[in-house]
Amino acid sequence: MSKKKTTTAQATSDSFLGFLGFKPYKPKKNEEYMSPAQLEHFTNILREWKRSLMEEVDRTVHHLQDDAANLPDPNDRATLEEEFSLELRTRDRERKLIKKIEESLNNIERHEYGYCETCGIEIGIRRLEARPTASLCIDCKQLAEIKERQYGG
Repeated sequence: MSKKKTTTAQATSDSFLGFLGFKPYKPKKNEEYMSPAQLEHFTNILREWKRSLMEEVDRTVHHLQDDAANLPDPNDRATLEEEFSLELRTRDRERKLIKKIEESLNNIERHEYGYCETCGIEIGIRRLEARPTASLCIDCKQLAEIKERQYGG
């Protein structure tokens, strides 16, 4: 009995898609890359991800409003302020992610989605399922990360 090997990208892709309630895309034989069915698949993923993030933003706003009580104990107040600070940093990262999701949706409309913005090759379905906002192929992304580490930004 042979065990099927699972790559890291596939495992990440499967867990991310499962989190959003999607199954991995199975291309049909001889299906063209970024076919209408594939574009629809990624549009649905991106829209659902954006909706999920927007719900978190709404929950945070309500949480901050509800918990903004004037606590008499300085320790309680400091703890609450630290919690608010962490939550706001998380929401700021999510706000940036929502912007990247919107850029990806715009790229789908312009038929530019799924291709590396540096070298123009296919990014790949599995990589896009693991990171739907990816705009670089794995090779260009690795080069960019090396340059970032070497030059600090």
